[in-house]
Amino acid sequence: MSLRTLIVQRIRNQGPLTTAAFMDLALYHQTLGYYTRARRRTGRAGDFYTSVDVGPQFGALLATQLDEMHRLLAATGCPAFDLVEVGAGNGQLGRDLLNAAESTYPALYAATRLTLVETSTAARAAQPATLGRHRARLAASLEAIPDQVCGTILANELLDALPTHAVTMTSEGLREIYIDLTGDRFVERLGPLSCPELADYLARLDVVLTPGWRGEVNLAAADWVRMAARRLQRGFLMLIDYGHTADELYSGRHDGSTLTTFHRHLVGSVGDDPFQRGGPAWLAQPGEQDITSHVDLTTVRAVAEEEGLDVLGLTDQSHFLLGLGALNEADSGTEPGGVEAVKHRLALKTLLVPGGLGSTHKVLLLGKQVGTPALRGCSFEARTVETRA
Repeated sequence: MSLRTLIVQRIRNQGPLTTAAFMDLALYHQTLGYYTRARRRTGRAGDFYTSVDVGPQFGALLATQLDEMHRLLAATGCPAFDLVEVGAGNGQLGRDLLNAAESTYPALYAATRLTLVETSTAARAAQPATLGRHRARLAASLEAIPDQVCGTILANELLDALPTHAVTMTSEGLREIYIDLTGDRFVERLGPLSCPELADYLARLDVVLTPGWRGEVNLAAADWVRMAARRLQRGFLMLIDYGHTADELYSGRHDGSTLTTFHRHLVGSVGDDPFQRGGPAWLAQPGEQDITSHVDLTTVRAVAEEEGLDVLGLTDQSHFLLGLGALNEADSGTEPGGVEAVKHRLALKTLLVPGGLGSTHKVLLLGKQVGTPALRGCSFEARTVETRA
């Protein structure tokens, strides 16, 4: 049975689904979901590019930040360093991080206990081969974060893919958007809120929504941050994702939804899609395409602080990587003027350029029982979105 057929039957038997329920099936169904069945979803052969796919430069620069975090933790008496990457895929970023640590930060490399958290069984099976000579550093390959972590939990482009509710403001008040059927075609229908937490979420943000506004409320992202904060015993939480502060996300600038799909490097939104014969693009081909929405960084920060974490910095990826020495990295490690040097510089440009990965991705750094150190990734403070309080 195809995933589409399964969802159609569920709607017919149980009634319309919330967008969160639809996304959960489309992305995380145990055997048919987009994220659970594939060993690789990114890169040229996948559906979209991430910073990891640009080249090893991203991992090398992150290793600089991780080395600082390791040294700060070692000074508090933590000899080992748990590095937990969530949404790790086949382990490519872990390999790049360990390559850089091995060659540049030997103390970090020796102390690292790597845990790769990934929902896809196929991707987890590929991790040892991807890590190669570093597989001895792999402490565990799991579906969930370990109960106790002393080190850094890293999530790169994770929260934007968690199932989210979609809501809209009407003249009669806030309504939720459900997924229903017309014949065998998925359609959106308005209905009452499926849970009071949706209205509470927006009320806490004190945002004013005008009739016609449409957007997302990602309760799962807040829940994930709460869980990660509780499992982090001491150390850091590093979140890298598409995101905005609430005053921007829930404004007229984003009044038409941020739900987006990626399929074979083609981008779709809530507009029409030929596969749906006039229906929303993000409903087409469940299980065959990625579905994302932008992250509410204000709520993520608030939840983290409620759980006892300190906000150490919030900036965009460009300035984060510049703080980690990206400009120095541009002229190192390759023969000047050679083909590899050109490729190296182009990769860094892709990571940094405004309007691309550099500005669309935000980096939120949080700490627990480590004080409020001035981390190197936040050293471009004049241009950061928000720095330490």
